[in-house]
Amino acid sequence: MFDQLKTVILLGILTGILLGIGYLIGPTALTIAFIIVIALNLIAYFFSDKIVLAMYRARPAPKAQFPKLHAMVEEIARKENLPKPKVYIIPTDTANAFATGRSPKHAVVAVTEGILRLLTERELKGVLAHELGHVKNRDILVATVAATIAGIISYIAQMAQFAAIFGGGRDENGGNALGLLVMAILAPIIAVIIQLAISRSREYLADETGAKTLKDADGLANALIKLEQSNRHNPLRFGSKAGASLFIVNPFTGRSFAMLFSTHPDMHSRIQRLKSLKF
Repeated sequence: MFDQLKTVILLGILTGILLGIGYLIGPTALTIAFIIVIALNLIAYFFSDKIVLAMYRARPAPKAQFPKLHAMVEEIARKENLPKPKVYIIPTDTANAFATGRSPKHAVVAVTEGILRLLTERELKGVLAHELGHVKNRDILVATVAATIAGIISYIAQMAQFAAIFGGGRDENGGNALGLLVMAILAPIIAVIIQLAISRSREYLADETGAKTLKDADGLANALIKLEQSNRHNPLRFGSKAGASLFIVNPFTGRSFAMLFSTHPDMHSRIQRLKSLKF
């Protein structure tokens, strides 16, 4: 409940920033930015699963070749009251997993070859429950909404810079130019920070959802410890870093430079929150 409320508050703040900068620069620029960014994000929303799967070289996992994996996914989907998602394999020794798809009916769970070798069955179930938790919580939709608002803010912030420099904006005498310039510089930074905070909040929520589904927090907690250590020593060597937030742990470094700009919560905090859950 806390992470759901936090997401709503953060999206509200993003919307407030959007309205504020839109008011300063005027309705025309806001409308142009809205149309362009909405169009781009709608394309991303409907085709992101195919793009992401191709980006990380994922291929369908045949049920005959991966019977235990399919059985686990089926069991967890049933417990979550979800349709069984498609199951994909990523050909890499890096141990990781992600879920994608615009809705439960179009969901995909992808796991690496490395994670199948690294984790025990109990730990792998914890990871799969986390990923289906993302599906259940509609996190792809939440991420798309956040990305859309942040994208509009960034786009009109660029317009605001031109307006400030060339004396545009609502104040015809140019008195609003300084406010425009400050907003144009700060708003995109704040928007990205909030967008990443939403991403971290949804990770916490997926941890909780998965653990409660299985009534087992230790399996996921142990998996996260192993995955962080594994990805730190054996990061993913292909694909785009832009998709790092999809994975259960950061696949490129295993850690982030600063929490404000991190796609994932601090691992110690994740473990502590899992350990504190009561069933």
